[in-house]
Amino acid sequence: MDKLACMLVFVKAVEMGSISAAAEELDLSSQLAGKQLRALEQGLGIKLLTRTTRKQSLTDGGRIFYDHAKNILAEMAAAEALIAETRATPRGRLRISAPITFGSHALAPELPDYLKRHPEISLDLSLTNRTVDLVEEGFDVVFRTGDLPDSGLLARRLAPLRLVVCAAPAYLRSAEKLVQPEDLQRHECLIFSHTSLRTQWSFEGPQGRVTVPVAGRFSTDSGEALRAAAVAGMGVLLQPHELVAEEISAGRLVRLLPEYEPPARPLHALYAPDRRMTPKLRSFLDFAVQKFAGEQR
Repeated sequence: MDKLACMLVFVKAVEMGSISAAAEELDLSSQLAGKQLRALEQGLGIKLLTRTTRKQSLTDGGRIFYDHAKNILAEMAAAEALIAETRATPRGRLRISAPITFGSHALAPELPDYLKRHPEISLDLSLTNRTVDLVEEGFDVVFRTGDLPDSGLLARRLAPLRLVVCAAPAYLRSAEKLVQPEDLQRHECLIFSHTSLRTQWSFEGPQGRVTVPVAGRFSTDSGEALRAAAVAGMGVLLQPHELVAEEISAGRLVRLLPEYEPPARPLHALYAPDRRMTPKLRSFLDFAVQKFAGEQR
């Protein structure tokens, strides 16, 4: 017999004071309920209830088993409820945080597709380069670039962000030659002040990794502002491919150092470990993985 079904009869019999009352509650015949209880006792090898014509009482073993059985049934009910919830239609409001460049140029263009798939979801997207506190600030999902500290958050790994070195034709016409990373020390570099890129740039080349110090007269924590400065001919830019792809395609920027590849920056979607995997959260994480966990962009 189904051990969980037998366990449920036993717990109901204890709570309701008799097997017949338990049977009525569970919509069973008294005979079947009694048979399930006897099967449970036989399987355990102990007597759970002592019964007379007037009353029933728990044995010592029955009392111990009742406490554990009640917890097991409660956990099973909670698990079934959670599974039912995960099969439900995603609905509600999702709060998301992302770095400005990734959020504007990679994430935001994909969100209409997500909203079309899930018409009962609303999104609140916050774009910032600061490290937000997911729990304290009430976000459901946070996108984060770079190596992850041990924060206790759960992470879905996405494709790393590919970085590109480029400059405007006007700048290159009057600047010194740039054929290897070390030459950057003689160039005006446009500095992204938010990360370690503000002081040094690294590359993977024919002889392995090369790291060079960089400097320049213009620095900002805005990739868009750096791109505008680069297009205006102010210097050499190192930023994600999504930010500069259109400018390179149009010829307003020229990709440099083709034999040297800047190391890609890790990208993850983070969420709290104690946050229930609701349909809306699961649907968005699955969507993010589908859109951004492919080959390096």
